[in-house]
Amino acid sequence: MKPTTLYRVIVMITYFWPSTSWSNNNNNMNSPKDRRDLLNNFVTMVSSSCLIMPELAGATYFDKKTGTQLPEEGEISSSIPRDWSDVDNIFDDDPNQLFTRLDKSPDSVFYTDPRFVEHVDENSVNTMTNFISDQVLKDGDSVLDLCSSWTSHIKASKKQSLKRIVGLGMNEKELVANKLLTDWSIKDLNLNPVLPYDDSSFSVVLCQLSIDYLTQPLQIMKEVGRILQPGGRVYILFSNRLFLQKAVALWTGKDDIDHAYTVACYLRFSNGGFKDIAAQDLSTRNKKGKVIGDPLYVVSAIKS
Repeated sequence: MKPTTLYRVIVMITYFWPSTSWSNNNNNMNSPKDRRDLLNNFVTMVSSSCLIMPELAGATYFDKKTGTQLPEEGEISSSIPRDWSDVDNIFDDDPNQLFTRLDKSPDSVFYTDPRFVEHVDENSVNTMTNFISDQVLKDGDSVLDLCSSWTSHIKASKKQSLKRIVGLGMNEKELVANKLLTDWSIKDLNLNPVLPYDDSSFSVVLCQLSIDYLTQPLQIMKEVGRILQPGGRVYILFSNRLFLQKAVALWTGKDDIDHAYTVACYLRFSNGGFKDIAAQDLSTRNKKGKVIGDPLYVVSAIKS
């Protein structure tokens, strides 16, 4: 294992372990067998990361407070190729390695209990809400909130101007609590990546802080392309906060520039008919250009 790879894995564990809440949500991890299985999954995940993970991007800096690599200003947007004609499909490798996870138990178990919490800090929540409400959504839009929960990060005042806001998630109590949704469905997309909606039935698809957990992202993005109207838009928002045990190997250990590129590749190589793939850094930065609090990014595309 390369030193940089090992270092990243250690940083990911030490930084994100508190957010995983294993002690609260995985009481079945107490037996020796379960601990051995978890360790074996971890070794598999680290090994696959060593095979597929590039070196740290040059345009990052080390944040001492969080122990993570963060992108310099402007690097997220420049990580997306302008011309994809010579870009190799990074998913030609073994998907069993790319999308393996530490916790291989059914997601229905992990999401049994509702989590009425935000997964990024208050500043990032406000940034996400303002971005979606003021820059993304237009009057008359039909919106699908993919991997939805108790909040869609849409201003309540915006709901009246939208045709509908549909949620698709994993926990019924969370979806019932989301008063912005006009209707909702429960579905485990990692078991069945087919979206239960008609062709060309939405003008906007949002995926917020969940892309790192999808084990079949190419199939899901192809479905997103199917249900989007021509000219429809998809916005995939993410940070560097996550439940480590449920994130796919392709995601863990990479820096945020790599994450933006990976999400763009999901769209590019999904055969979903997307164009104008772009990335934007929504993070709040200080006068020196350094990220304040949790970072926030979005990758977007338009359905041809």
